[in-house]
Amino acid sequence: MILAAGRGERMRPLTDTTPKPLLAVGGKPLIVWHLERLAAAGFKEIVINHAHLGEQIEKALGDGSRFGLSIAYSAEPAGALETAGGVANALPLLGPEPFLVISGDIYVECDYRTLLRPLAADDTAFLWMVDNPVWHAQGDFSIVDGRLTLDEGPRLTYANIGLFSPSFFSGIGKGERLPMSPLFRRGIAANTIAADRYTGLWDNLGNPSQLEQLDQLLRNRILP
Repeated sequence: MILAAGRGERMRPLTDTTPKPLLAVGGKPLIVWHLERLAAAGFKEIVINHAHLGEQIEKALGDGSRFGLSIAYSAEPAGALETAGGVANALPLLGPEPFLVISGDIYVECDYRTLLRPLAADDTAFLWMVDNPVWHAQGDFSIVDGRLTLDEGPRLTYANIGLFSPSFFSGIGKGERLPMSPLFRRGIAANTIAADRYTGLWDNLGNPSQLEQLDQLLRNRILP
C-alpha cells in the first residue's frame, strides 16, 4: 500500500494544485519512483489511498498496467483519515496476508526486496527506522535487540516504511480517523513490533526547498 492521501500543507503552494506524491524529483513523480521499484522487486498488486486532489492520482497512474502492476484505489473523505485510519479503511483491498506500507511522499533508494522481512509468529509489524534528520532531531523510537522500544536506546526516526499484519489495525472502525502513533505504542507495550535501521538514501520531502534539493541531487548524477 502506498499512502497518498495527505494534504501536504508544508509543501504549499505546490500542493494547492498537485497532490504531493505527484510532485517530481529527478524527472518523475515521487510515487512513480515507488511503483517502478515495487514492480522491479516483483510486486504485482498495489493499493493507493487518496483524498486531496485524488482524481489527479487516478488519472496519472490509471490501473497500473503501464508499470506492470494492478492498482486499486481507496478513496477517503476530505481531510483524509490519517495514516492508521487510511490503512484500516483499505483492509478489504489488502487481503489477509502481511503487506508493505510506504508513504508516497518519501524517496527511498534500494532494491525493494530488501525491505521485506518475514514477521515472526507473534509479531504484528516490522518497521524500518532511519537516523534522525535535522528537522526531526528528537526521533521517534529506539531499537533494542531488533525490537521497537520507547526510550531504551538511541532514538531513531520511523522511515514511513513497514510490513504489517492486518491484525495490527484491529479495533479501528471503517472510516475512523487515526494516526499510527497510538498503534505503535500499543505494539511496543505488547512487544509485537520488530525493527531495523535503513542506511541507504532516504528522504522525506516536507517543503519545496527539500524537494528542490533532492531534485538537484538526482539530476546531478546517474539515476539508478
